[in-house]
Amino acid sequence: MHTHHSSHAGHAHAHADLPLQGMSRVLWVGVVLNCAYVVVELAVGLWLQSLSLVADAGHNLMDVLGVLISLLAFRLLRLSPNNRYTYGYRKTTILASLLNAVILLVTVGAIGVEAVRRLIHPQPIVGIDVAMVAGTGIVVNGITAWLFYRYQRHDLNIRGAFLHMFADALVSVGVAISGLLMMIWPWYWLDPMVSLIIAAVILYSTWGLLRESLRLSLDGVPSGLNIQDVVRVLRGVNGVKSVHHVHIWAMSTLENAITAHVVVDQDLSLAETDQIRKDLERAMQDMHIQHSTFEMETPEQACAHGDCISWTFEKNHASHT
Repeated sequence: MHTHHSSHAGHAHAHADLPLQGMSRVLWVGVVLNCAYVVVELAVGLWLQSLSLVADAGHNLMDVLGVLISLLAFRLLRLSPNNRYTYGYRKTTILASLLNAVILLVTVGAIGVEAVRRLIHPQPIVGIDVAMVAGTGIVVNGITAWLFYRYQRHDLNIRGAFLHMFADALVSVGVAISGLLMMIWPWYWLDPMVSLIIAAVILYSTWGLLRESLRLSLDGVPSGLNIQDVVRVLRGVNGVKSVHHVHIWAMSTLENAITAHVVVDQDLSLAETDQIRKDLERAMQDMHIQHSTFEMETPEQACAHGDCISWTFEKNHASHT
């Protein structure tokens, strides 16, 4: 008994649960709202020579570009696998989140350089106009973040968009406060100082996105999954003696996969082995691993593949505990 099995039923269940249509809809709403705001904010910022407004407009524009990249990735996610790309184009969602993080880091650098220049040579700003535009930004970014909140736990791209929009709303609060303060006192250094705060907020909110998307690009274990916990659950399935050669990775920002060698008794019937396999698949789906492939082995087969020592250790350790 040495069989391979891939959970096609699990695959179908995973795709049925993906709220792609709803996520795409809220992303398009976010694009329209933020495009309109970027045009207004950039025009007013250039007219008033307000670096904080121009910087925030540039940041919002990068957010729009990131959302469009995510929409393209979701579109590619729907395409069927083919002879050249046997997994389809699921990985594009991970590449999209990585590209978004890189774009935002470039934006941080540009804002920081210009803010330092303005700190050295501050320019007069009309505070009331800055505050009014920033107040509009609070509304636009707040509504967009609220729309993204519902889906931010489903996908890394949506989570990144939500964090950025929420951070944008907070940044707009800071810009509005600086504008009101400049109405009272000629503290024109507040404008570039707020720009530096904007850059720091972007950097902070981007770092987690960059780290997670880079890990997924390298087929690392997705956040929220611990390989020790997964192995413990697999070993806890009735009939499983040991598990080895476990690999967990993300097929996309929405779907995870696992392959593993599973050691079972040699005298089990085919029906009993199939039942163990089904139990393993259900256990993995409960842990949000939608694609599972298990290679069932007897103890002798595990030894023949060089895993006898590790399996014997696990068996003896389990018997003592």
